[in-house]
Amino acid sequence: MHAVYEKHTVPWVHISPALLTRFLLLGHTSVCACVCICACPEIGGVVEAVGDAVTKYKVGDKVGVGCFVDSCRSCSMCKCGEQNYCRTGMVGTYNATEKYAHCPGYGNGADQKPAPTYGGYSKDVVVHEDFVCGIPDNLDLAAATPLLCAGITVYSPMAHYGLKKGQRLAVAGLGGLGHMAVKFGLAMGCTVTVLSRGLSKKEEAINRLGATAFIDVTDSEAVAAARESFDMIVNCIPAEHDLGLYLGMVDINGTMAVVGASPSPLPLNMFSIIARRKSIVGSMIGGIKETQEMLDFCGKHNIVCDIEMIDAKAINEAYERAVNSDVRYRFVIDTATL
Repeated sequence: MHAVYEKHTVPWVHISPALLTRFLLLGHTSVCACVCICACPEIGGVVEAVGDAVTKYKVGDKVGVGCFVDSCRSCSMCKCGEQNYCRTGMVGTYNATEKYAHCPGYGNGADQKPAPTYGGYSKDVVVHEDFVCGIPDNLDLAAATPLLCAGITVYSPMAHYGLKKGQRLAVAGLGGLGHMAVKFGLAMGCTVTVLSRGLSKKEEAINRLGATAFIDVTDSEAVAAARESFDMIVNCIPAEHDLGLYLGMVDINGTMAVVGASPSPLPLNMFSIIARRKSIVGSMIGGIKETQEMLDFCGKHNIVCDIEMIDAKAINEAYERAVNSDVRYRFVIDTATL
């Protein structure tokens, strides 16, 4: 990476990632025998050096890199700051290739293939300044780093679809994404209800995270009582579930934003949205502009992710624990231990 930095001195930022996040994308682990390549999209660290034309950051700044490190930079989505929806495809921070000619790892000769991206398992990383976000000084670097994935994933639909102070938000699924949706909803001035199967997470939701209410969705009477009672549901459930049950709790003109990826298609009765003018929408992370907005919002309200810091030697154990949902709510690796 040092060689790349020297070659591209003009717009590039050299980051020493003192701390970075391990966000386990379980659906990708089988792609590569080395989990390190495919499981580390977010990087948090301190700027160690800058190119001579860098204007946004200086040495010593706290910064972060999210789920992508480049894009085509020229399509309508890139030009409006939504590089995550680049029409020809963003360059992911991990398990991707530097496919555009302006990428530092694109290759110079006809026989050279675009270089792969490896995520944050490294001592340092070089990123174009336009794909780096500033982390507010008042936020703990380790706990702020997962905001660049889990945080923006739920913040984006809440902001884009106009969640406002005083509205009624429900969060389906209390995990890495869900606990951030609860924090954002409360900071936005909404009443926040957690929807979960069983009562095991009720104390966590109410007493520790501060949710307004909790509904056990296996309790048919409680679900019936909540019929059409939410302006928005942020659906963070990563497993098969009954969409109709949750849409029944969305109010007329309300929205259910789906950010949890079910491993298989989910059936939906169209009349559950047609008859009451409800919307079901999807959302994927956020662009650089919106991610910076989210980080600034977090700085203003002192919001960070709940994390557990680990050494590099504990990665395999952390992986097994994540598979078993035994983490509250993100592991963060101290790269000084690599």
